[in-house]
Amino acid sequence: MPYLVPPHIPSGRLAEGPQPALPVAGDLLLRPWEGTDAPAVLAAFSDPAIQRWHLRRADSRDEARDWIEQWQDAWHAETGVHWAVVRPTNGAPDRAGELLGRISLRSLMLGIGQAECAYWTLPAARGQGVAPRSVAAVARWAFDEVGFERLELAHSVMNEASCRVATKSGFALEGTRRRGHLHADGWHDMHIHARIRGEGASTAAGRGARPDSP
Repeated sequence: MPYLVPPHIPSGRLAEGPQPALPVAGDLLLRPWEGTDAPAVLAAFSDPAIQRWHLRRADSRDEARDWIEQWQDAWHAETGVHWAVVRPTNGAPDRAGELLGRISLRSLMLGIGQAECAYWTLPAARGQGVAPRSVAAVARWAFDEVGFERLELAHSVMNEASCRVATKSGFALEGTRRRGHLHADGWHDMHIHARIRGEGASTAAGRGARPDSP
């Protein structure tokens, strides 16, 4: 049965080349994950704030390394794109530096040009604009380089910090998905934000500037 609409992003657009590293305003860098990042990932998932908004934890370096391999494989399978957020040190190679967090595009639907943005930052990197700058950089790449049409971002209505990140990076609040996600403490309603191609960050942020936070 033929499709009436051709795929918005052809299959193979991502996997035909290597996953790129992306510069971020303020001398940060988004780079693909490497096996040597496993100790940092293990430490990150021991942070109570990160555990609060995730369903899993890493209990060993081997488990963290398995996650990284899954993140790497996702690029070739075109199911997700995962970056480490780093601050390169003076004189170090571009891919080296202090790990600050993670950002990803997941639930990729190339046929209709949509994906979901997700992120976390380490305690020492919070309050410095790392997350919104990184999200904005990924959005620019997704829209301008790949051709995505719509990016979504979802977070618990109790996660006010994540709501601020979404708004600052130009993801307008569109509504609330009731009992949308199960966390360790029970079901949470979820704020749904989105940004579409051709929509400037300031315009989108303005439309989402008054989320109905609890």
